[in-house]
Amino acid sequence: MAINKEKKRTIVKELADKFARAKSVFFAKYFGVKANDINDLRRRFKRAGSEYVVAKKTLMSRALAESKIEGVNIGQTEGEVATIFGYEDEVAPAKILDEFSRTHESMQVIGGILANKFLSESEAKELAKLPSKIELYAKLAYSLQAPISGFVNALAGNLRNLAQVLKAIETKKQ
Repeated sequence: MAINKEKKRTIVKELADKFARAKSVFFAKYFGVKANDINDLRRRFKRAGSEYVVAKKTLMSRALAESKIEGVNIGQTEGEVATIFGYEDEVAPAKILDEFSRTHESMQVIGGILANKFLSESEAKELAKLPSKIELYAKLAYSLQAPISGFVNALAGNLRNLAQVLKAIETKKQ
């Protein structure tokens, strides 16, 4: 069914808004993936604070141009292209997409956008290997806490040694 010009303008405006709000964007070919699997994938993205969108490539290209994002040429990609907008965690959509593409060979990551720079397919897959934000926060907290706990243990060791010396003096005097 044909879409009138006003509807196309609305779609482009909505897509441009999504590009503006997204921390990261990923593109994937999805030809041959069953509808139930796509619906399951949409739910997984939604739980991760992301959104799975399918729109015509020409409208997507116009939205990219309107968002002033350069270096991305979706129009020349063959086949159907899905766009995944990551609103919360930059890495989460890449992880979900990479995990899904391992079990569904028809789903193929073709690139992405991070910090208004285009990521190639290999860069997007490398991004999926990074730890999540929560894991990175935990590692940072541990590395900040480690020297402090080491210092506390050293002080406690000195106190233990002092207590042992005093105990030895006490037993020697008896």
